[in-house]
Amino acid sequence: MGDMTIPAEDPATTPFRRVADRVPGPPVVVVGAGPVGTTTALLMARWGLDVVVLDARAEREPIGSKALCQARDVLDVWRSVGAGAALAAEGVTWTTARTYYRDAEISSWSFVDSGASPLPPYVNIGQNRSEAVLDLRVAAANADQPGSIDVRWGVGVAGLEQDGAGVTLHLHDGSMLRAPFVLLATGARSDELRALLGLGFAGSTFDDRFLICDIRTELPGWEHERRFYFDPPWNPGRQVLIHPCPDSVYRIDWQVPDEYDLDADEASGGLDHRIRQIIGDRPYEVVWKSLYRFHSRRTERMRLGRVLLAGDIAHLVSPFGARGLNTGVLDAENAAWKIAFVARGWAPESLLDSYDAERLAATVENIEVTTATMDFLVPQNEVGRERRRALLQAAATDPDAARRIDSGRFAEPFWYVDSPLTTTDPRRPFAGRPAKGQAPPPGPGILVPDAPVSVPGRPEITQLREIARRGLLALTGAAVDAQEVAAALVGLPAPFEVHSAAVLDPSGRLAAMLGMAGEEIWLLRPDAYVAAVSRSPQECRAAARRCLGAVDRDVALTAALGTGAA
Repeated sequence: MGDMTIPAEDPATTPFRRVADRVPGPPVVVVGAGPVGTTTALLMARWGLDVVVLDARAEREPIGSKALCQARDVLDVWRSVGAGAALAAEGVTWTTARTYYRDAEISSWSFVDSGASPLPPYVNIGQNRSEAVLDLRVAAANADQPGSIDVRWGVGVAGLEQDGAGVTLHLHDGSMLRAPFVLLATGARSDELRALLGLGFAGSTFDDRFLICDIRTELPGWEHERRFYFDPPWNPGRQVLIHPCPDSVYRIDWQVPDEYDLDADEASGGLDHRIRQIIGDRPYEVVWKSLYRFHSRRTERMRLGRVLLAGDIAHLVSPFGARGLNTGVLDAENAAWKIAFVARGWAPESLLDSYDAERLAATVENIEVTTATMDFLVPQNEVGRERRRALLQAAATDPDAARRIDSGRFAEPFWYVDSPLTTTDPRRPFAGRPAKGQAPPPGPGILVPDAPVSVPGRPEITQLREIARRGLLALTGAAVDAQEVAAALVGLPAPFEVHSAAVLDPSGRLAAMLGMAGEEIWLLRPDAYVAAVSRSPQECRAAARRCLGAVDRDVALTAALGTGAA
């Protein structure tokens, strides 16, 4: 992929991209100050909402890599609140995943960027550092954002009551808090809150356990690659995963027997022996260690009235493929713009139904993908073990067998092709799940590839997704009059912009990247997903109304208009 320069960014001082004025009224409440909850709060403050963040913990937990791998599209969400470039610069960039059987490499693959993003495909950075950078952005938000963020530690939720106008939260200290909307991002250990909402958490737990160690040492040549070992000589019959981290730290995950005792292994010297079988006779330091089991569970709903669920409270999957936090952050962006549009009067409350539809579909996809990975990693019977053994043996010389090895399909933005907000295009049928490491071709329901742009009079905007995240965005082909499209969109209750693709990128690369015909109008949502590809201003207006949650009737709202044309 070549060297990549990440723009320097100070997360304590970098300004947000302001997109709206402050909304008067009571604040939205986010429960959970982890990375998903904090991201949601930052995004909603960017849209002008005041936010109160509650967390039952006394303070943040600073130790351990936890959610380690952050995808380009998640870094891009964080970039919109001033954190993405800083995290990319601090993290370890990697582009290649290598897979081994015993002691021989059998396959490798690299990520493909269908656009031209300034961000790397994946960085490894510990969750503790991600949270620290996001905390700096929260502090900055109150200085330079229209909406404020008030984080309250040591405050737990004991009860929730809803009515047509909002939610009343009963707190553990006996006080109450009123909010128009509530987002729950309290993580996996949220049985009490799920029970308050009458939600189950159906699924399964895998029998085998995994040992994690963050180890500081020097491993020349391993600094920018993920390595996955099936049945290595130093963990026979099981798997090992190795990820590079900043500051010469490597995260190593061993699959271990159910009866494995970490304390006993450490006391006997077995843990040291386990580590040295990988790193050899070189100095090392154990920074953090933990044991865990994999779960595959989800709630049956992610929206109940004015309460939305995001992240691990709603879904748990195995970490192979890094689909935990990456999925949670995309939950956060989906929820944030929809809550903001409803709160501002730019869309009806029924828009929130699409959050449930879109993010539950993404959850089902993630569970399907990660369950297939776990079934391959830990076959449930001898037939499955023998089938996998034969495939691994063949993979060294058979490219087709190598492609069928499942060591984890990495997180990717879900495709909203069946969303109620998406206007389908028969000329661009969805081809199904793309190849590993790649994105589907651009079209309705797909996250638009990013691209450098030049907006007349607005030098601070340098990427396509930056424009999209300001409201609705209509991109016009060379044969379309942008002014006619802008005139057709006048009267929409939500902010929008109309830009000619040829003006944004006179070289023609943007139009070519999209496969945009001259007569087309591409409508993008506020999370940079393609809502529709239209062929007339009237079609574009109908698609915009559908994207705002109104399909068959005008939205009866009185919000101020935002218009722009280029």
